[in-house]
Amino acid sequence: MSKASAQHADAAWVTIDVPLEPAALSGFCGDVERLYRINPYLEFRHWRETAPGAFSVSMRNLSIQRDLELRLTLERVSEGDFSVRYDRGVKRSTRFEIIGAAGGSRLRITDDYSGAAETDTAEVDRNLHAWGVALREYLLREQRWGWCAPWRWYMRRVWVPMKPAARRITFIILLVTLAEIVLFALVMAIYWAENRA
Repeated sequence: MSKASAQHADAAWVTIDVPLEPAALSGFCGDVERLYRINPYLEFRHWRETAPGAFSVSMRNLSIQRDLELRLTLERVSEGDFSVRYDRGVKRSTRFEIIGAAGGSRLRITDDYSGAAETDTAEVDRNLHAWGVALREYLLREQRWGWCAPWRWYMRRVWVPMKPAARRITFIILLVTLAEIVLFALVMAIYWAENRA
């Protein structure tokens, strides 16, 4: 279950529980770009690694309706505790903590806004809860379908790089296509049953 809250006046956090061992969750979180691309409110124009643990990112944050050009720096305390620091903006960093829990593990994501002025509230992300929900759903699907190579290829090479709107449109098209296949199969079954009689 995902939860989002203000941890104190200058931070917000979300915690998700997943049925993965901490080591497996750490391996998943090792791909920082994928973590951010799963966020349904971020549209990326580019994500480039400029040095080990350093990234140049151009994106649109749909929750605050702003275009952002950022330099991110990855700082690892351990495999299960790392932060991404931002070179500008009111958000100073995002910390990812992996904690062992009954039946799996827990991922806590904390946005640090320390030092932000009261006038900067328009720049505060409101997408943290949605990000947590999207990550949990992705991890549950990964656990269920990860054994299937075509599914892994589609999710990592097609779905993750898509813009959030393209994902929604693709999902609707897949549902409509599935409904058409079911309807066609039903018509064929009725035709076959009538001709057999």
